[in-house]
Amino acid sequence: MANDTVERVAVLGAGSMGHGIAELAALGGYDVTIRDIDEEIVTEGYENIEWSLEKLEEKGRIDESADEILGRIGATTDLADAVSDADLVIEAVPEQLEIKEDTFSSVDEHAPDHAILASNTSSLSISDIASATDRPDQVVGLHFFNPPVKMDLVEVTYGEATSDETAEAAYEWVESVDKTPIYVRKDVHGFVVNTVLVPFMEEAAWMLSNDETTIREADAAMVYERGYPMGPFELNDFGGIDIGYHFRSESDQPVPPVVEEKVENDHLGKKSGKGFYDYDDGDGVGYKPEDAGSYDTLRTEAVMINKAAWLVGNDVATPEEIDIGLRLGGSFPEGMCRRGDRIGLDIVLEKLESLYEEYGEQRYEPTDYLVELVEEGWTGEDAGKGFYDYRVEPPYHYINWELDDDGVLEVELDRQERMNSMSDDMFMEIERLLNDVDVDEVSCVVFEGAGDRAFSSGADITGFTADDPAEIMDVDEMFQTVYEFPRPTVAKIDGFCLGAGIELALACDIRIATEDSTIGTPETNLGVIPGGGATQRLVRLIGEGRTKEMVFRGMQFDAAQAEEWGIVNHAVDDEAFEDRVGEIVDDLVSGPPVALKAAKRVINDGQDASLKAALAMEKQSFAVLATTDDMLEGVTAFRRNREPQFEGE
Repeated sequence: MANDTVERVAVLGAGSMGHGIAELAALGGYDVTIRDIDEEIVTEGYENIEWSLEKLEEKGRIDESADEILGRIGATTDLADAVSDADLVIEAVPEQLEIKEDTFSSVDEHAPDHAILASNTSSLSISDIASATDRPDQVVGLHFFNPPVKMDLVEVTYGEATSDETAEAAYEWVESVDKTPIYVRKDVHGFVVNTVLVPFMEEAAWMLSNDETTIREADAAMVYERGYPMGPFELNDFGGIDIGYHFRSESDQPVPPVVEEKVENDHLGKKSGKGFYDYDDGDGVGYKPEDAGSYDTLRTEAVMINKAAWLVGNDVATPEEIDIGLRLGGSFPEGMCRRGDRIGLDIVLEKLESLYEEYGEQRYEPTDYLVELVEEGWTGEDAGKGFYDYRVEPPYHYINWELDDDGVLEVELDRQERMNSMSDDMFMEIERLLNDVDVDEVSCVVFEGAGDRAFSSGADITGFTADDPAEIMDVDEMFQTVYEFPRPTVAKIDGFCLGAGIELALACDIRIATEDSTIGTPETNLGVIPGGGATQRLVRLIGEGRTKEMVFRGMQFDAAQAEEWGIVNHAVDDEAFEDRVGEIVDDLVSGPPVALKAAKRVINDGQDASLKAALAMEKQSFAVLATTDDMLEGVTAFRRNREPQFEGE
């Protein structure tokens, strides 16, 4: 939905970031003009947008046709023409301060007086860029992550003169194009994500320079022991070693010698064919779990947590914003504030102090805010408070929930950066919510996935590799809590429903899916078997033969086949999906709570009993229900030909 403040958008720069931002704005319903200095660059950028939109249309990811969206995009080489009627101008020119200042000076001259001027810079000072204009209060940073259409995060960064009105309007515009903004309240080098992310790569490089680790050892440890999506050297190669080099050198900070050496030799990573790994003549990235060795993972994480504490202590960002930024911008399994609370901030502080004593490097000096938390005894989750306060109402990081006036408890799995894959924390949060909610206020529970790609793509396997086997065996507790919850539960499936996703869906009472959703049990392809009760619930649902075939082959198929096999109750097309879910939920909301609770218990428990025992359970429940006010209301409503109004009594 378009933003009231902004109707027309101009994007300056037609390169990978520029044309991506322009496409995103057009997808959001805005009229867009994309501009670059050369006609050929503009044409190429426009063609890239056209190609991308056609792919999105082919995959059914957009509601409009590619041509309709493309019709909202104009292209030009004339800057004045591009910005003359724009409400929002977004600059995505080369990352050089002089070029950006020249651009903003020209924009200031030609853009309407009310226009917001935004820079997509990832590290340059918003204040310096704004100084090239006569309206620094209307200049803000909008740092998109590459590629803008796919990456969910945008950092909304204040310059020294940026007004709250400007920042809030920019924030709301980002939300209107269906992206997640976070505020960066002070103009610090690296903003939020890079301030914490760069040390992830840099600390490993310092250790390599000092012969304290190997490349494969560091990467294997951080991926297989700590659950990060890439190792530090792998990530360096993926993003470009020169990027981190320039990030440090621009702020006059020391650069690890191994990084300097790579840049001097033009070994910049995948883009040059060679970096920390050899992609041309070698096998590229090839580390294995057994390579982890004795790499000091706490050393890297302590430096990152210290940086997060510095951001919080200096009012640059809140713990929530930092963690959202690291999850969405860096695909981290969890944010560093949350991880610090889990490790224990006293342990982090002790590590930093020992490193500072040994090396004397500034990056190890504990920030004041971290020291204050530890001195006050707020050392993290076990102490009841750290970056977050766990004492009153612990925060939910990975689920969103709302209990509406009809008693529908809507639970949204929200790890969009990992296609809603389920982590230990997500398991705990679902279980905590169902245990803490007032059941008497709930008529039914609806589970769905955030975004438009997945209900849940499965368990976050990398997050389990370091777990104790006994702890892994306990993950089915949450699924059992869902299965036994005394109100009807519904799985609203749109997109991938795999592994732990199907395990959650199977624990629900009713499953509705869009026809092209993907249902499956791929665990055997990873060398494990389905957990969370999936093997047992499937065999009771679809029989031994089909269950064995699904599990043995690691099968994945569309929801239409899942409906045919009896795994989902309804597979419907996209247009009918919301209506079908609504019909079912309406029936559950208006149903007799006591009877539905009894029916669920009898059906669930009866499967594990003999037929004689199950029939006795059914008879007993029927007899009890025959004495309730709800039963009398049902009979009365039937006789008077009206809808019953059940009170749950």
